[in-house]
Amino acid sequence: MRTRLLPLLIVLMAGVLLALGFPLAAGNAAAEQQRVVVDRLDDAARFAALAQFVSERRFGPDERRTTLSGELASYHEVYGIRAGIFYRDNRSMAAAPEDWVVPYDGEGRRAFNEALLGRRSHDPPQVWPWQRDARLIIASPVVRDGDVVAVVVTDSPTGEMRSRVLHGWLLIFVGEAAAMLLAVGAAFRLTGWVLRPVRILDAATHDIATGRMKSRVAAAGGPPELRRLARSFNEMADNVEEVLEQQRAFVADASHQLRNPLSALLLRIELLALELPEGNEEIASVRTEGKRLAQVLDDLLDLALAEHTAADLRLTDIGALTAERVASWRPVAEDKDVRIEADLAALTAWADPVALSSALDAVIDNALKFTPEGEDVTVVTRLAEDGRTVEIEVADHGPGLTEEEMERVGDRFWRSGRHQNIDGSGLGLSIARVLLAAGEGTIAYAPHEPHGLKVTVRVPREDPRGDLRGDLRGRGEGDGEPGDERA
Repeated sequence: MRTRLLPLLIVLMAGVLLALGFPLAAGNAAAEQQRVVVDRLDDAARFAALAQFVSERRFGPDERRTTLSGELASYHEVYGIRAGIFYRDNRSMAAAPEDWVVPYDGEGRRAFNEALLGRRSHDPPQVWPWQRDARLIIASPVVRDGDVVAVVVTDSPTGEMRSRVLHGWLLIFVGEAAAMLLAVGAAFRLTGWVLRPVRILDAATHDIATGRMKSRVAAAGGPPELRRLARSFNEMADNVEEVLEQQRAFVADASHQLRNPLSALLLRIELLALELPEGNEEIASVRTEGKRLAQVLDDLLDLALAEHTAADLRLTDIGALTAERVASWRPVAEDKDVRIEADLAALTAWADPVALSSALDAVIDNALKFTPEGEDVTVVTRLAEDGRTVEIEVADHGPGLTEEEMERVGDRFWRSGRHQNIDGSGLGLSIARVLLAAGEGTIAYAPHEPHGLKVTVRVPREDPRGDLRGDLRGRGEGDGEPGDERA
């Protein structure tokens, strides 16, 4: 979210700074030029005052004309500005340099014509720093007895003015750059302040979604609305945890309370069987259903305990633990004339040894139930392709499941209609999934060619408790499809 919000804020602030910077730069250039124009107008007014008393005689000495020519020459020599006074018919009264004449077109002619109308130059075209050959022409009328008799024209170079404008623009650019850096820093702080509660809330939500029901949102800063949302989230999580706890307690208590009367009932059935003829089918059926009900109650109690117990994660030798479980199931496999083939690599991962052992027992038991005589069950441990998990694969050569059944495998109490005559409560793989989820492990199901089911248990190679509030990578997500057992 931060990567999407930051560019938006930066672009917005950059647009505001540019919107302020361009008018400021243009105003700086206009102010510099206006200062030069005012200075030239003052000079032109002084020359116009001297020119008012110069006679129009074309020949003969004229002291005032000589004085005016000397002033113009000194002005040109000192400032490098061409200046001259010209009659209405373009004749020169005095000019420096002496051969300078009024331009016949362009800005000089326009300013001259305006001055003939009695208007001084006050708004010449703006000169920009990149206009190296641009000059600033100012014209002011010489008025005698209410009539314009001549025009004072100054033609100034603009190099110094353009340099001052560039210097002003450089200061503006530096100021804009500093303001932009401050704005970016403020944007980082602002987004961090706003999004920090969101990140914490996202992490807590992820934790709860992956089974860590104790996770809560710590008190943090941020806008009042997000702080209120964090408090509401904690209250919601407390309520959800309380409801789940009540459900687990009910299942555990119900399983435990039903166990005693069921045991008494089974005892009475056994006593009743002693009074009936040996081989009575009805009493055998009742005895079988009673034992099945007892197994369901035991599995329900195990499920409730598995959901309630926190995982005791530790670095575990997966190969050795799997070899131990395979060895414990070999007698059962030999009794059914089923072979267990194991290819167990020495790999370590983070898991609760007791929970993982129970999950493997459920998976191997399930495989042995559905594998016919003479077939084999293969158990393999290997490193996953992504290198982040260790896989324990248990594959059987039983009847397998259809695509529709594969979508339901693992649902509590679900069993395939084709397997109803096989012992089981439909909770074994559900319990395995709960036990694995407590330690960030997963269980996935897939067809085993040419027939059978392949169950893959994955456990993380890195301690999942190390990034509860940091990296929100998929800790176990996507490694398999949640499912349940068929038996």
